[in-house]
Amino acid sequence: MDNGKVCGLEVSAQELVAAWEGVRGRAVLRRFANTAAGHGALLRTLGCEGETVHVCMEATGVYGLDVALFLSQQPNVQLMVANPRAVRHFAHALLKRSKNDQIDAAVLREFAARMPFTRWAAPDRNTLELWQIARRLQALTRQRAAEKNRRHAAGVSLVMAVCVRRSIQRTLRSLDAEIRRLRREALARISGEPQLEKRYRLLRTMPGVGEASAVQILAELAMLPGDRDVRQWVAFAGLDPREYSSGTSVRKRTRISKVGNRHLRHALFMPALVASRRDPYLRAFYEHLLAMAKRKKVALVAVARKMLHAIYGMFRWHKAYDGSLVFPRRTSAAAGPAAA
Repeated sequence: MDNGKVCGLEVSAQELVAAWEGVRGRAVLRRFANTAAGHGALLRTLGCEGETVHVCMEATGVYGLDVALFLSQQPNVQLMVANPRAVRHFAHALLKRSKNDQIDAAVLREFAARMPFTRWAAPDRNTLELWQIARRLQALTRQRAAEKNRRHAAGVSLVMAVCVRRSIQRTLRSLDAEIRRLRREALARISGEPQLEKRYRLLRTMPGVGEASAVQILAELAMLPGDRDVRQWVAFAGLDPREYSSGTSVRKRTRISKVGNRHLRHALFMPALVASRRDPYLRAFYEHLLAMAKRKKVALVAVARKMLHAIYGMFRWHKAYDGSLVFPRRTSAAAGPAAA
């Protein structure tokens, strides 16, 4: 990290708590409103005119988005948006037993000072709006699934009130209409940017990826910086394997880390389920894992990870999906002598 002031920024709905090191090494703590005026006051207090200020905050979703975009536009501010789980483990390593906004701001300052500083790349407005629409679509889709379950339960009940049945139907019609409207908005954002539109069309060539899944996957991946490799994509999705072993006595089952974007994992689940049944190459990969005594859920997660690898290659080389590059199937001629 370059020389300069290091600031930890704890974000909540109404307040920002900033911590940095003042003169003679004294800790400085200041509070600001989480508003446009408060963001400007934070910038003036940090004194960014004469030196570079490194600011570290956690990925807190909507509450921290405005201040992150504001700080990323300042020429003398370098912003890092840290993984909350990494910060939490760092706090445990510092033996922090309590948690409040002041302690969290101080921990973020230490995190930025001691850990590799990865600068946050702010997305453009069109990509940001697509991401927001996709997240809203995902939430409404979950609500619709819950209402459909309630409709099914009401359909088999003999004592369900008629007004309740009608309320469920009205809610479902409203959700369906809102989902259709938001999908049109998402497709408009995609068609408004050539790269997004090209990647969307590439996604649609993959078996199991329909319109809804393509929008969700594209929106989440569009928030990643362009210089990330495929291993970082897998880690971003939380699909990287997590080993837990020690010596000869401790050896737990390997699982995925889930230290990543759960929305992207969820968006890949249904395409992986469909592709493991309908795509001959991914089905062969899925059956290959089952033949190796892997559990069905483990094999399905591996299919999702394989699909993410394929998407990375499709985006990088601008090629449509080719299953033979993902997992080449054994031909009957090749399998014949072995079987004999």
